Amino acid sequence: MKKHINKSIFVLTFFAILFTACEDVDIVQLDPNANTVVSLSTDNIVLTEDNAESNAVTVSWTLSDFGFDAAPSYTIMIDVSGGDFSESQLISAGSNYSYDFTVAELNNKLLSLGLNPNEEAMVDFKVKTTLSSYQEMISESVSMAVTPFSSILDLSTNLGVVGSATPGGWGNADIPDLPFYTTATADIYVAYVTLGNGEIKFRKDNLWNENYGDSGADGTLEANGDNIAVSEGSYKITVNMADLTYTIEPFTWGLVGSATTNGWDGPDMMLTYNPFADDWRTVVTLLEGEAKFRFNNDWGLNYGDSGADGSLEIGGDNIAVSAGHYLVVFNPTTLTYSIEDMDVWGLVGSATTNSWDGPNQKFVPDFGINEDHYYIHGAVLSNGEIKIRQNDAWAVNYGSSSFNAASSTNDLDIGGSNIPVSAGTYNVTLNFSTSTPTITLNRW
Repeated sequence: MKKHINKSIFVLTFFAILFTACEDVDIVQLDPNANTVVSLSTDNIVLTEDNAESNAVTVSWTLSDFGFDAAPSYTIMIDVSGGDFSESQLISAGSNYSYDFTVAELNNKLLSLGLNPNEEAMVDFKVKTTLSSYQEMISESVSMAVTPFSSILDLSTNLGVVGSATPGGWGNADIPDLPFYTTATADIYVAYVTLGNGEIKFRKDNLWNENYGDSGADGTLEANGDNIAVSEGSYKITVNMADLTYTIEPFTWGLVGSATTNGWDGPDMMLTYNPFADDWRTVVTLLEGEAKFRFNNDWGLNYGDSGADGSLEIGGDNIAVSAGHYLVVFNPTTLTYSIEDMDVWGLVGSATTNSWDGPNQKFVPDFGINEDHYYIHGAVLSNGEIKIRQNDAWAVNYGSSSFNAASSTNDLDIGGSNIPVSAGTYNVTLNFSTSTPTITLNRW
């Protein structure tokens, strides 16, 4: 009986302590009238690339009285007017009560929302106030009329290179003609191409209605003229459509050095012309070491960086790099460059030169408007199998468990089956912009 009495005394004591403690607890509640009021420094702005680093708009908001001491954090939300903010662009503002957008930053956010360059649109701003993982408030929206700009150059023309020496041959619906681009001089167009042994002509709109060849092999063009014989190599083709003349000259820019696969003797890691910014780019895996840029795999013209300041000098100092995966950008006009870390996609497998061990043959990302598209032009494959993997490692790899050899485009899946290919030269495209990524194999 004594045992039961002791238990009762314990229970009574526990509740007495509990009720006494409760008397000292403050119940904290969010003031239902608390609100964050947002304002903009302007309600109408036209963005221009010339003012990219200037202030575009300042978003400000009031400090709310939450009914208790709080340390809120703020996030700016931007959406197209009328949107539900479920896919808004977000910018963290920390504990500040305002945020200054530069022209370039705001422009990028607007383009990410799908706004068209050079067209006025209405966008809404809201501010999300976060007090804890359980307490958030979202302000009423404020609107602004804004016109974004496109930072992508449009150097495209309707003139192209066609022929047996090109990937598309004399006409392949899946492989367009190699493009010519505009230059600073009217009627002068340039193409940077890699050709095989064979013949070429120039034509408009991927059609034969208007085409040019060289009857007499004298450097002048004639409508419907003779095919132009070429040898295997990489070239710059320049045409003057005003006087119908042309030149074909060997032309490459490359990366060379102890940090590259082939060392200082080359051949160099080739750079690809980027018409959307008028520069040269490539995606590479580099070793710990040094590198330089040079022209046509030769030391007659080479660039280094004396002072390690991102600017190039003819014959300048070697550029030190660490081992890793990089996007390399080289501009021979402004003599600037960048070497930036990035995840790279590569082609691996028994059908590739380095088989399953790699290093992989690298894809180059689309530098224009096709986000999440990657390309290899002229991939030489043997009979065998391939897969796609990231950063020369198997942690992230794609195959195709539903591969159909009769289709040029197939779905990819993580860790999917090896993809069988037959010997040949291919243009390979990866598309990661959709929920199900795809691979396209177009044989030359």
